[in-house]
Amino acid sequence: MTTTNPPAADRGRRVFHGWWIVTTFAITQTIGYGSLYYAFAVLLHPVATDLRTSPAVVTGAFTTAILAQAVAAVPVGRWLDRHGGRALMTTGAVLGAGMLIAWSQVRTAGQLYLIFAGLGVAMAMALYEAATPVLVSWFDATRRPKAILGMIVVAGFASTIFMPLTGWLNDRHGWRTTLLILAVLYGTVAVPLHLLVVRRPPVAARESRHSASAYRRTLIRAAIRDSRFWWLAAAFVAHAAAMTTMTVHLVGYLTSRGHPATFAATIAGLLGVLSVTGRLLLTATGRRVRLHRLVAAIFALQAAAALSLPLLAGTRPGAILAVVAFGLGFGISSLATPQLLADRYGTTAYASIAGTLAAFVTFAKAGAPLAAAGLLSSSGGYLVALTAIGGACLVAAGGILIRAATPSPAGRFGVKGRAPASYEPRPPPPEHTSRT
Repeated sequence: MTTTNPPAADRGRRVFHGWWIVTTFAITQTIGYGSLYYAFAVLLHPVATDLRTSPAVVTGAFTTAILAQAVAAVPVGRWLDRHGGRALMTTGAVLGAGMLIAWSQVRTAGQLYLIFAGLGVAMAMALYEAATPVLVSWFDATRRPKAILGMIVVAGFASTIFMPLTGWLNDRHGWRTTLLILAVLYGTVAVPLHLLVVRRPPVAARESRHSASAYRRTLIRAAIRDSRFWWLAAAFVAHAAAMTTMTVHLVGYLTSRGHPATFAATIAGLLGVLSVTGRLLLTATGRRVRLHRLVAAIFALQAAAALSLPLLAGTRPGAILAVVAFGLGFGISSLATPQLLADRYGTTAYASIAGTLAAFVTFAKAGAPLAAAGLLSSSGGYLVALTAIGGACLVAAGGILIRAATPSPAGRFGVKGRAPASYEPRPPPPEHTSRT
């Protein structure tokens, strides 16, 4: 048995270049999310007007992108484990820039749907789902949280930067030229940075490809059979559904309670800033409180905020209080998921296991707002939807706690089914190695 921490001979070199990768991802993820993801919300109505279709039809194209991203998550994870992130993320950046250019030229809704399917694949190849496994492979358990935090704290401001920028560009140049500008910006920055900076860690590059591949398959099968993985999946799927539903329907709910649209949009905009606050809180307290307990407590706080929103949202201070409490947990999944998965299953097959989880989570993000819209139509009000959001957060908190309490079959990941942090078996030696 051996830990996944790098040997002393490689540690300094790995961590030094690893921080260059963190810096690269902080830049490319900010531009990537701003261009490939957040620009859509700003350009939705101009695109619908120009194509002479409804906003609902154009929104369906974005749902197609999310579904394509979910489908691509598993093969992307397998590729990352086998080959690393350089070629994949560089190709993803090229594809993303190309899809933005193609989007700028669409004339029909059918063309839009095809392009957004490609855009979803590009997001799976170039955004968090690909970047996080690269960082996990470079950093040991001690430095990993800070490395991932360094990326997502900066990228957390993507909406703050790019939504106003996209709106300004659209006002001056129209949506088609705006997309061309975003494509050039993303392509000229992300493609060379991914190509020149992203690489596999030295230890991974020296491993036997045959033995590592066989061992990864063993780890993946073991994880899929592990009940803790499915409790973790249930927790993060429920949480993703709650977060996406709140994001889509918060402004509408606040305006339905009599608040001006400007106030409602401003309060909803706090969610992005609060997601950074929650991530910093998680990192600052993570060494004093066990991670699963802290994550479960934040999820429970979100449940309380959602369930109390009908009581508090009638006044501005009450609405702000409830949204702030809910927003503290808005972005912690992107930081907690890598830690929980890597601590449990190690880093050898991390990308494949994380890709499987990401597929379920992304499907939830695509379907939850539609389900909530159905609840609103059938119930005639937001109370049922907010209750569902609060219930989903409680399910997420319970799933995290049950995941920590549920034993696994003895010997699967460690002694008596419990794995120390960053603990995994050494891959079998190559066939030609003598076994004395």
